[in-house]
Amino acid sequence: MNIAVIVAAGNSRRFGAQTPKQFLEILGKPVIVHTLLRFEICSAIDEVILVLASDEIANLSAVLEKYNLKKLKKIVAGGDIRSQSVLNGLRAIDQPDIKIVAVHDGARPMVSVAEITEVVAKAEEIGAACLVADVTDTIKEVVDGKITNTINRRRLKRALTPQAFRYEILKRAFAENIGDENATDECFLVEKLGFEIAVVEGSAKNIKITYPEDQMIAEFFLREKEN
Repeated sequence: MNIAVIVAAGNSRRFGAQTPKQFLEILGKPVIVHTLLRFEICSAIDEVILVLASDEIANLSAVLEKYNLKKLKKIVAGGDIRSQSVLNGLRAIDQPDIKIVAVHDGARPMVSVAEITEVVAKAEEIGAACLVADVTDTIKEVVDGKITNTINRRRLKRALTPQAFRYEILKRAFAENIGDENATDECFLVEKLGFEIAVVEGSAKNIKITYPEDQMIAEFFLREKEN
């Protein structure tokens, strides 16, 4: 059995709106619903655990009822930081036969079924896999307001989600490194264990809604897909 932990417990400080970005509507549906629907129709995922801020669970549970999301089995409260939210999702897993856990940002509604499927398949093969995209801008290293170095971008990739892992690997990664404040994604924790992480090339359309302009871009892509 493969489970997706979808994390949507952020407070959207960078987005600058009173409504958390994952609950804003695009084409008549909340962003998080667009995301959940991708996993609902993906045959590589058997169940979904959704992680929300504790004060949003009651409100969104009522909204989600009308979408008949059969794979959504649990909604759990998140923590103060992303890694704690993911850990809360992991702790909610109670199936004895878990093979792969895929972790995904709730604010990435443009993820494709093919991307989810490929990342899960690669994790089954290697043990850990990360969806990535090319870095297209020139990257500068800056110290005290001055450029000190230009980094060779040919070896760089942007980490997207989902990131997928064999269940026992991800559990061990959290058990040994949960207190690391530098952990901004799950691959960071697994890297510290010394495991090989395969990359799967993803689409530049798989954006994370972080700023208001990202909502407009996501709406364009979603409308294009529906048409």
